[in-house]
Amino acid sequence: MPLTAVEKNQEILSLALEDRSAGYQDLVSNSNAALAVLKRKGLWETYSGPRIRQTLLYNKTGSAVWYNGFDFLNPRPAELFNDAEFTPKMLAVAVVMSNEEILNNQGTAQLKNVMKSHIKAAEMELEDVTDASIHSNGSGFGGKELGGLQLAIPTITNTGTYGGIDRASNAIWRTSSFDAHTFAPDIGTQVTATTVRPMFNRIMTQRSRNKRGADLLLCSRQHYEAYDAATVAIQRINDETQLGKLGFQTLKYFGGGRTAEIVQDGGIGSNMPDNATYGLDTDSLRMRYHPERNFSKIGSSMMPINQDAVVQYIGLMGELTMENPLFNWKLYDSNPAA
Repeated sequence: MPLTAVEKNQEILSLALEDRSAGYQDLVSNSNAALAVLKRKGLWETYSGPRIRQTLLYNKTGSAVWYNGFDFLNPRPAELFNDAEFTPKMLAVAVVMSNEEILNNQGTAQLKNVMKSHIKAAEMELEDVTDASIHSNGSGFGGKELGGLQLAIPTITNTGTYGGIDRASNAIWRTSSFDAHTFAPDIGTQVTATTVRPMFNRIMTQRSRNKRGADLLLCSRQHYEAYDAATVAIQRINDETQLGKLGFQTLKYFGGGRTAEIVQDGGIGSNMPDNATYGLDTDSLRMRYHPERNFSKIGSSMMPINQDAVVQYIGLMGELTMENPLFNWKLYDSNPAA
């Protein structure tokens, strides 16, 4: 039996999404600074199986000795590795068209324009819902969304479970949190143009070692404005080589023996908390995804059993994970008016 015009046009929608799906990872990553850096560093990684296992090096061998001649060496068995275990999360965004729309726009150009509008709306929603989840504590949709930065780098660092590991009883699995109101009274009690650089410098010095430390500072509007005001024109270095090229509002941080990209992650409709900065050691983070659900088209187009319409989904299966919390931190201003 030959395909009808409606069935042919439904297939066109499926093919149109298939054609665009190769770029959805870029679309989503380029809309969020943290994801963009992970993508640039090759830290979007696949996984397989029912759980995402992130291997952690949490111990030393204890076997190192200085020696000479016939001194005994020190071969000691030691448990060096353990796994954090994350549950993959699933996301689906629907592209829905009624067959009335398809029939009313049957000309090739008309149909493509209608499809383009529906697909663009779904893509914008994909960007928005992913960005919201990256900034979340993972509790949205009944705990089914990605475990975002509020969960990975919380304000209260010694409570809760992350990656299946209890932070209360495992200090090595805690990130750091600094309240501007109390952590450095000799500098000040709120984040301002006068205090922001000394505060960043102190935190960077405390939370860095050798080559490791935060290389991306995600700032709320208030903290970004303070840093921008703290640097006179001759010192202000706009970063136009990496995130700047993607359209993010970026500066370059130099201080505390470190360099980092500073991004304003606040603004209209932003999911970034007010009066906060995340210091991210992006080498410790991963965006883990199932190879068959990487912001890609899910299956073929479907027709609801009781509606004259066609539905096609774009989806993800994966999770944001961490392998080393030591160099990740959060600076927040609990009392901005202090």
